[in-house]
Amino acid sequence: MAKSIHVSIVSAEREVWSGEATQISAKTKIGEIGILAGHEPVLATLAEGTVRVTTTDGGRVEVSAPEGFLSFDHDTATVITRDAVLVGA
Repeated sequence: MAKSIHVSIVSAEREVWSGEATQISAKTKIGEIGILAGHEPVLATLAEGTVRVTTTDGGRVEVSAPEGFLSFDHDTATVITRDAVLVGA
């Protein structure tokens, strides 16, 4: 089984989504980024867009988010944004 990453997406008011994933991708100020387990540490400024998570069971989670930050280190990704909304929720 492939190694997973833990993802937490939080807004100013609450945790929007948290769980295990195989991949997370998002639009940053300098372009699109995709992260898998074992990726080098990253701290990125997000541009307005959708954060996409592929869960370990093959599902997809999409969160619409305005600007914010994405941090990744030791197979843990944290997305912090002022407002975030689950797409399709």
